Amino acid sequence: MPRLAVIILTKNEEANIEGAMESAAFADEIVIIDSGSTDRTKELAERHGAKFVSHPMDDEGFAGQRNFALTQTNAEWVLYLDADERLNDKLALEIKKHIAECPQYAAEIKRVNVVMGQTMYHGVYRPDYCQRLFKRENVRWESVVHEHAVTDMPTVCLKTPMKHLCLTNWHQYISKLDRYTTLMAEEMKLRGKKVGWLQMHSHAMFAFLKMYLLKGGFLDGKLGFILCQLHYFYTLMKYVKLHDLYKQE
Repeated sequence: MPRLAVIILTKNEEANIEGAMESAAFADEIVIIDSGSTDRTKELAERHGAKFVSHPMDDEGFAGQRNFALTQTNAEWVLYLDADERLNDKLALEIKKHIAECPQYAAEIKRVNVVMGQTMYHGVYRPDYCQRLFKRENVRWESVVHEHAVTDMPTVCLKTPMKHLCLTNWHQYISKLDRYTTLMAEEMKLRGKKVGWLQMHSHAMFAFLKMYLLKGGFLDGKLGFILCQLHYFYTLMKYVKLHDLYKQE
């Protein structure tokens, strides 16, 4: 049976890391790539037997962290898992079966998002599909924020979904919004993208209408409406920060 390493990127994930590692206990190795935690993430990870590697995030962002992780294991297969994601026993069996019987294919996993304890089926946090399982030598990652895998392996989708505990409180949301909009603005500037004030608001309004009406956010009730409103603000802020970067020049 080829060896499997589960790779988890962390920064101050003491609230999540144990749950993630326990759900990935079937793997031969768990590798933690940490970008500067100041809480108990390292202590908890090492207590559960993980290989813990400190590696500051550079200009390549999350893609750089994921690529660096590939140099920290000799396992033939790698499975990328976020600290707030959870695998279950049925999915673990399916992953092991895939590695044994379909070695020529990479795999993506359906991710069911849970926000403030509510499972979301529509709108901003509707279920999505993530490429996560690869032969280690057949994958590279690109992009700073919304990083994506580049692989020469054809991809199939596993049947069993995983759970994503993506938001548990509003402080967490605001913190992520601030961090991600900054990274998005920097990435857009590198691409030479520019927008005017009218475009900022029109893009933000379209983002809200797309998620609330076209993607059915209204079907998730009050929380769905709030999240679509916040998506308007998220979209607006990344363009405001982009405008500010040009202004600083």
